[in-house]
Amino acid sequence: MFKMMTLKTTQKKSIKSWLSIITTGIIFAFLIYKFLFFVIIVPSGSMFPTIQPQDRIITTRIYDVDQIKRQDIIVFYSKELDEIMVKRIIGLPNDIVEIKGDGLVYINGQELKEPYVKYSDQLTGTYQVPDGKYLFLGDNRRHSYDSRKWVNPYIDASNIEGKAVLTIFPLNRISLLE
Repeated sequence: MFKMMTLKTTQKKSIKSWLSIITTGIIFAFLIYKFLFFVIIVPSGSMFPTIQPQDRIITTRIYDVDQIKRQDIIVFYSKELDEIMVKRIIGLPNDIVEIKGDGLVYINGQELKEPYVKYSDQLTGTYQVPDGKYLFLGDNRRHSYDSRKWVNPYIDASNIEGKAVLTIFPLNRISLLE
């Protein structure tokens, strides 16, 4: 009888130990997801060929928008479209962005070199980016629903979720994003 009680006590301790480990792991995973990075699944071809539809992307959280650089690939929430999007940041606060008919982009009068754009279009426009706001374009300009087509072309800094850094799936496309 003593052996049976010891066995039950040992089993209970073992179960409690495993539950503690699992609970700690779940809490740790949640904290990493909430504060460090998250994974998105890209729904469209607006960033093709840099990012393809259904790619899984690791995105690091951004806490200081002053660290964002022009041409970073950013994940943000669009209030207008009520969805999370991934695009390339082109216009920083207080920039004047001019998109010409030949597809070239000028920032404050200087041509922006964009080797990642393979499919430009003839959509033109001039944008004065307000303070605290950002202007985004897709790499696949012909098929990107981006700032050029939105009613409000600017995304507020508070709606920036993170920076896309690494494609992790499909496995044959694992690569750092630049």
